[in-house]
Amino acid sequence: MDNRVDNILQENSIFRIGTVFSVEGREVKVKVDKVKNASHLLYKGSLIKNVSVGGYVKIEKGFISIIAKIEGESIKEEKLPFIQEYGKEENKINRILNAKLLGYIENAKFERGIKELPLIDNECFLLNSEEFKQIHQFVKQDDKPIQIGTLALERGQEIYVGVNSLFSSHIGIFGNTGSGKSYTLAKIYRQLFRAFEDQDKFKRNARFLLFDFNGEYNGDNVIISNKKVYNLSTKDSTGKDKLPFFENDLLDKNLFSILASASEKTQQPFIGRTLEFYKKVMGVNDSLGYFHNILRKRIEEILCMSDKVQSKLLLDYIEQILPKYINKDGEEGRLIDDFAWRPDKFCYYLGDFNNYQCFIENRNFVKETKLYKQVEQYEFESDFISRIIHFLYLQLIHDVLTNRANNEHIAPAINKLKSFQKDIAKVIEIKDSAIDFWDNDYLAVINLNEANINIKKLIPLLISHKLYSEHKNHKTDNELEKSLNIIIDEAHNILSYESLRESESWKDYRLETFEEIIKEGRKFGVFLTIASQRPSDISTTIISQLHNYFIHRLVNNKDLDMVEKAISYLDQVSTEALPILGTGMCILSGQLVQMPVIISIDTIESQHKPNNETINLLKNWED
Repeated sequence: MDNRVDNILQENSIFRIGTVFSVEGREVKVKVDKVKNASHLLYKGSLIKNVSVGGYVKIEKGFISIIAKIEGESIKEEKLPFIQEYGKEENKINRILNAKLLGYIENAKFERGIKELPLIDNECFLLNSEEFKQIHQFVKQDDKPIQIGTLALERGQEIYVGVNSLFSSHIGIFGNTGSGKSYTLAKIYRQLFRAFEDQDKFKRNARFLLFDFNGEYNGDNVIISNKKVYNLSTKDSTGKDKLPFFENDLLDKNLFSILASASEKTQQPFIGRTLEFYKKVMGVNDSLGYFHNILRKRIEEILCMSDKVQSKLLLDYIEQILPKYINKDGEEGRLIDDFAWRPDKFCYYLGDFNNYQCFIENRNFVKETKLYKQVEQYEFESDFISRIIHFLYLQLIHDVLTNRANNEHIAPAINKLKSFQKDIAKVIEIKDSAIDFWDNDYLAVINLNEANINIKKLIPLLISHKLYSEHKNHKTDNELEKSLNIIIDEAHNILSYESLRESESWKDYRLETFEEIIKEGRKFGVFLTIASQRPSDISTTIISQLHNYFIHRLVNNKDLDMVEKAISYLDQVSTEALPILGTGMCILSGQLVQMPVIISIDTIESQHKPNNETINLLKNWED
C-alpha cells in the first residue's frame, strides 16, 4: 500500500507541470512551474518529452480529468517587487502555455466535448502512456479496427480507425501533387479489403466504384487483384471496354437537355416530346413497323407541301434518317432525284416536266418514289444515341408540319447532340437483359485516362446517377443491407464550380447530382470519397458536407483558406502545419477522431501501390 502511494506521489510530482491561471471559454492559460522548463524529464530511468506546442495536458478538477491541447506559449514577467531571495533575474519570468480544451477522460475513455470548465489554480499534468493511448483510441467498442498509420510526432503510437465510422461516412482526401493523397486513398481501401476479403456478406452487400482519371488504379494488382476494370477510350475508332446500360437509364430529359445544351423555353420541351414519342414507339409490339408507318406518313405530308424551302429542309431530315441508297451499279445515289419541284404549280411531281403528276393531286404517286420505298430498308440503329437522333429528326418534322416548332430554334440542339454521338458509342453499350456491372467483384475501376474531356465529365455523372437511383429504389422498410462507396480521384475534374469549358446548365446538373448524393446518400447506404489537389475548386457544399478528412500538404493560399473555412474540425496548430507536412504525412480530422492528429500513413506492398511514382531522372540518365 505504501509503495503504491509513493508511486502515485512520485508520478504526480514528476508529471505535474503547472497550474491554471486563466480560463476564457475553451481557451485556458497554464503557468508552468519553474522547475519544469526543460525539454525532457527523467522518470524511472526513462526520458519523457516535456510539454510543448502541439502536445496535450491533463487538468485535474476534483475527480474529473480535462484534456487540453497546447496551441502556443509565451513568457510573462512577474509584476511583484524584486525579492532578494531570487538568485537570478530569469526567475522573475513565467512560462505561459495557451491551451484549448478538447474533452475529458471518464471511465478510462476519452470523450470529446466540454463537460466542465477548469478552475483557477487547478493542477496541470503531462499525460502518462495509458492516458495518451486513450485520447488516441478512435475505434468504438462495437466497431472493427484497421491500422492506417502511426502518429507522426510519436512514432510508437499506432493509429487505428473503425471500419464503420470511416466507411459509412463521406471522406475527403486533399493534398498537393506528390504529397501522398493517392497513396492514402489506396491504403485505407486496401486495409478495408484485406480485413473483409473472406467475408461472404461483405462480397454480397458491399460495392465500391472508383473513377480513375489518370490511369493510376487500373493495374492488375493495384489496391487488390480481384476487381473489375473498365478501360474507356475515345482515341480508338471503336473504343476499348464499354459500360453496360439499360435504355431507361439514359432516357432522361434533363440528361439529353444537358448533352444538347438545350434552351429552356423551346428546345427542352421538344426533347421531352421526343423521348415520350420514343417510349411510345418502342412500347408497341411491332416497334419497327410502327416507326415505318409514321415515317411513310411524314414523307407523304412533305411531298404534298406547297412551300419549297420548308419542304426541301424536311426532305434533308428524312435523308438523315433513312439508310443510304445504292443503285444497280453499286454507287451511292440520292433518294430525291426521281421527283422534282414545279414552280408554276407549287408542287412536287413525278415523271417528266410535260407529263407530270403532282403528288398533292394524287397521293398514291408518292408510293412510287425511291424515298418512300427506302423506308422498308430502315432498321433501328444499334447505337442508342443514333437511334434517338433519328427520333429527334422525325419529331422535328412533325412539329414543323403542325407549326409547333421552328426549325431554326430546334436544329442546333440536334447538331450539338450529334457531336457527342461517336464518343458515347465508344464507351457505352445498351443491354436488353440484366448484366452484372461488377462482374462478381465488389470493386469496379473506371479508367478515364484515354477519354476526352467531355466523356470524363459525362461518365461519372451517368454511372453515379444510375447506381444512386438504384439504391434509392431498393431501400426496404426495415434496414439497409447493401452499401455503395463512390470514390473519385482528382475530383476537381468533375466537381468544380469554376469550369469554363461547359455550359452553366451542364455544370449545375452535374454538381446538383453529386450534392444530392453527399446530402442524402447516407440514408440509402451511398457514401462519397473524394481526393483532390485543389479543394478550392470543388463546390463548398460538397466540401462542408464531408465527415472525415485526410489533409496532406497544401501550399496554395486559396486551398488553405477553403480548408480552414469549410472544415470546422481543424485547430490552429493543424492548420498552420499544412504547408510543411512531409510526403506521406497528413492531418486526420473529422467525426472519426476526437481531435485532429498528424499521422504518417503506413506503406503499401509495392505491387499494390497506385501507378503514380515520380520518375527517377538519375536512374534513367546515368550509365
